[in-house]
Amino acid sequence: MYSYFVLVLLLGCLIAFTEMSTSLVHPWLVRMRGGEKALEAIAGLFPDADIHTLVCDPSRLSEGLRCRHIRTSWLDALPGATRLYPQLLPLHPAAYASLDLRGCDLVITNDSSLAKTVRVPPGAVHVCHCLTPPRYLWDMPDVYLESVGPVQRAMARVLLPRLRRADRDAAGRVHHFIAISEHVRERIRRHYGRESVVIYPPVEPFEPERVPPGGFYLAVGQLVPYKRMDLAVAAAVRLGRPLVVIGEGPERGRLARMAGPGVTFLGWQDDATVRRHYAACRALLFPGEEDFGIVPVEAQMAGRPVIAYRKGGATETVVDGATGLFFDRPDADALAEAVQALERREGEFRPEAARANALRFSTEAFLRAFAGFLQGLERG
Repeated sequence: MYSYFVLVLLLGCLIAFTEMSTSLVHPWLVRMRGGEKALEAIAGLFPDADIHTLVCDPSRLSEGLRCRHIRTSWLDALPGATRLYPQLLPLHPAAYASLDLRGCDLVITNDSSLAKTVRVPPGAVHVCHCLTPPRYLWDMPDVYLESVGPVQRAMARVLLPRLRRADRDAAGRVHHFIAISEHVRERIRRHYGRESVVIYPPVEPFEPERVPPGGFYLAVGQLVPYKRMDLAVAAAVRLGRPLVVIGEGPERGRLARMAGPGVTFLGWQDDATVRRHYAACRALLFPGEEDFGIVPVEAQMAGRPVIAYRKGGATETVVDGATGLFFDRPDADALAEAVQALERREGEFRPEAARANALRFSTEAFLRAFAGFLQGLERG
């Protein structure tokens, strides 16, 4: 439940923007992940705002988003678009251009791709809540192209420079940027030459299950190359430690071939199951470089320590030596050494300290900061 202070602040924000027609834009709505949860929180500030997106699968959304008026692009009418939208990337700019935002006074793009390229009406204010400058364009194109064939790579060499120009040009037309972390703020500055305000994403507080921590380590996330789940599997096999992996994705087969008998793959699980595993694990392994990373915050919310790669958003959410430990090289040996270090110091990590740290990133804190930012625009 929101505190009285936050409710008053949100009410003030709604009153301030009552006369403004607002539209929200999100790249695609095909599952509930961190970006979609942020969209749901932002949408709560604007109960009458339409949500515009390229494609949508309502069956995989939360009730809070399913009940909203969601407008999709013509891309959504193509057979299999909610599965094949990544392969349809060359069509994305035209699909974004087709979204009709006429009559809007305020456009908020919740963007990790090219949503910021939408056509904003003249005179409207465009606020980009930037989850990340698109990784497939700027920082990790080689990682994204690892699994495609030579024809697709040749096409990408032609397409990606054009998309970078379109993305950078669109960033120049955004009136205000909000970054989800200092890490993303630096990338916005580096790729777009723009400044931004940092507002950390919402992590819904929950009461941890009262279960004694088990002997297994835990890894949670999409099984895609940049998440580096291979490091977690390799370190667990090397040390002979049990590891539970929760998540699905194209890396599943490769990871399973690497794994020994002590590694268990559970696939996708609902929030309640994930939270039970947070509470019961010895520690969370978080080997990838993330823009923010909600999973480490959730693990700390359950009172468990985190072992994370010292790069990206985790450096802003994990307190070294108090709520977890970092490793400095992106290899399995470094992660294994960090696991052994944590085991030597296990008694130093207090559940109440981890939980207190995680509560800094609550939904309430996000809404307070976001509403305050919008009120500042209204006063300006």
